[in-house]
Amino acid sequence: MKKIILSFVFIWFFIGSLAHFIFTNSEAKIIPGYIPWHVADVYVSGFLEMLGALGLLSKKTRSYAGFGLFCLTIAVTPANVYMAMHASKYPDIAPWTLNARLVFQLVFLWMISWSSEIRWRLH
Repeated sequence: MKKIILSFVFIWFFIGSLAHFIFTNSEAKIIPGYIPWHVADVYVSGFLEMLGALGLLSKKTRSYAGFGLFCLTIAVTPANVYMAMHASKYPDIAPWTLNARLVFQLVFLWMISWSSEIRWRLH
């Protein structure tokens, strides 16, 4: 089961990272206005998603990549909350999916943590 979930996490971030570079302007529109440099943010987060996804492939880097992806998922939460609160700006997306995504994000954080075997102990 862990390999299946790890594969899902890898695919999610790998494809997601590509979307940052292919659909840059669409991705930039979901960033709240109080966060500066929308296009740069999309490129940086896309690069970090790709780096994290690739890091999941090696047992040596998996827990570090998982930790980075966990933090990145939390960092993009304001964009997901913004979309849910301003659903009318996204008429092509059903409002219920925007809310469901916030719930899924909690489950996804667990999936990242468990499948990548993040070591939460500080040394």
